[in-house]
Amino acid sequence: MQATNGRSTATLDTTSSAVPTGVPNPDSIAQLVHGFYADVRADPLLGPVFEKALHGQWDVHLQRLVDFWSTVALGTRSFRGDVFGKHMALDGVTPAHFAAWVRLWQLHTTRLFAPEAAQQLQLAAHGIARNLFRGYFGEAPSFSTDVAPDTRAP
Repeated sequence: MQATNGRSTATLDTTSSAVPTGVPNPDSIAQLVHGFYADVRADPLLGPVFEKALHGQWDVHLQRLVDFWSTVALGTRSFRGDVFGKHMALDGVTPAHFAAWVRLWQLHTTRLFAPEAAQQLQLAAHGIARNLFRGYFGEAPSFSTDVAPDTRAP
């Protein structure tokens, strides 16, 4: 993974047939966050919203995201912050943004982790998405935030 002007060049490798076997650890959480947000930034729907909010601050934000997901997945307690309040301040967010974010997260977690570990990360992300969606729109999302079964080939 390389960074150019604060922009990671890593993206999800969808051609590999290897099935991940491990559980999350500090390195794999960093890999997840950097790869996922590289794809978020490249996404035509998600990228502009994130870029508007984080222009010039990606390196700092990526480290905070690694801390956040390390706290969620590993119990490191390295993150402290107001996730809900920060996200409620973003402009231009639509229901489609949430569906795209959840879809990308599911792809990355499924690709990087064993099924049980991926499912736990997906459950956490889906809960966050539901809460933020309700904060923005006052109702539950119309897209599924259920964790899909593992669909990798044996």
